[in-house]
Amino acid sequence: MALLDDFSEGIKTAFLAGIGAVAYGAEKSQELVDEFIRRGELTVEQGKALNEELTRKVKETTSNASDEFLRARMRTMTPEERADWIANAQKISDDLEVEDAEYEVEPEADEEPETAADEAAEEPKADEEPEA
Repeated sequence: MALLDDFSEGIKTAFLAGIGAVAYGAEKSQELVDEFIRRGELTVEQGKALNEELTRKVKETTSNASDEFLRARMRTMTPEERADWIANAQKISDDLEVEDAEYEVEPEADEEPETAADEAAEEPKADEEPEA
């Protein structure tokens, strides 16, 4: 089992190194685009389009690498370990759904919802004189 743990750790290290390299490359490419814009070799619009394309490719690359890492990690698991891992991932997903739902429903702290009774209480009655 130690060999599998070492293999898994090696894959994890390679994955993280790859993500770091992609992130570093994205940062450097942004600097390069900014430099081209500064020198007038690219327009701002061309720079934005190029940066969007680079960002899309970085996301695609990291997503593919993440999938490959997950696949490699799951290969080292027994069917029982996979089932436990999936159950844990589902629990985390369910917890996040609850958190998201709570976040969307919470009213602003300083706002209280107005009701018809609140509005009626604010209007002066016919036999009362308005406050000056």
